[in-house]
Amino acid sequence: MKHAPHALLTATLALALLTGCGGDAPAAPAPNDPTDAASPSAADARITVAIGGDVHFAERTLDLLDDPDSAFGPIAELYTAADHAVVNLETPVTDRGTAEPKQWLFKAPPEAMTALTSAGIDLVSLANNHALDYGQVGLSDTFDHAEAAGLPVVGAGRNREQALAAHMVTIEDTTIAYVAVSAVWELWDTWMAQPDRPGIAHIAHDDLVVAAVEAAADAADVVIVLPHWGTESQACPDDEQFEWANRLADAGADAIVGTHAHLLQGNGYLGDTYVAYGMGNHLWWWNDAASNDTGVVELTIEDKKIADARFVPASIDRTTGQPIPVTGPDADRILDDLDKLRDCAKLSPEPR
Repeated sequence: MKHAPHALLTATLALALLTGCGGDAPAAPAPNDPTDAASPSAADARITVAIGGDVHFAERTLDLLDDPDSAFGPIAELYTAADHAVVNLETPVTDRGTAEPKQWLFKAPPEAMTALTSAGIDLVSLANNHALDYGQVGLSDTFDHAEAAGLPVVGAGRNREQALAAHMVTIEDTTIAYVAVSAVWELWDTWMAQPDRPGIAHIAHDDLVVAAVEAAADAADVVIVLPHWGTESQACPDDEQFEWANRLADAGADAIVGTHAHLLQGNGYLGDTYVAYGMGNHLWWWNDAASNDTGVVELTIEDKKIADARFVPASIDRTTGQPIPVTGPDADRILDDLDKLRDCAKLSPEPR
């Protein structure tokens, strides 16, 4: 369950990644020196992290904001039960801005933030190909609405340093770092953050992404990377995913949980790093003819390391767009399909 405020200390870690416009080596990060109010039994604490896929509010899911407190439906029980919960927010939250020159455009009203926090979401990634659908104005509004709601973001910022910075959260005496990055190349050159320009973290930042993960690994006990990557409607990872999964794992990622492909992709272990290549759609605006399979990754952290990872299957309701947890034959089928995808994902069922 969620910890009381005195035991959950959250801070955004400024990584001091760059000086000037060049590619200078990032400096090691320093936490904001929170006072640890952990109990004496904190070392034996069992911490759970819940991570879901792509979320936005359009058409059928926009209607859910008529009652934002219940927008996520029963899947919210998984998020509220976890100590920390994260999804990919694939929309700007704004009523302004100019549409970017792209096919698919999304925006959501401020009630989206209420829906997220009411569902128990503690952090959202904005490192995706929709965060700037309505330009810099829309992105700025998203930051403002998130701040007003008390909902931290990762993977985007008002400059490159903020976009690449890890988000740090301390639960009991265990510090978890999140780094988020997009690998979608549409409009990447105008969307990626620069030293003096807001935007998203992108793999085009290249070594700076690796440095951000390395710095997070130096500062935290557990590092979770949230990449937005892969080929849409392809259940097996592509070469770019394989390359970056290895780079992120080598840099110190303990878990890599990805989004974007609209399908569940294989999950398992790359060495001792847990990888879920693709979480599929989650709270979603239309019926995907390919698959409405989705779910939540639950990570269990004990003794300052990931002790277990499990996938909780769900199915997107064809009327509401809500992800509904499933059991019985439906759950067995989804889990069996994921097991079959492990081969093409080149992952092992257990850490090595």
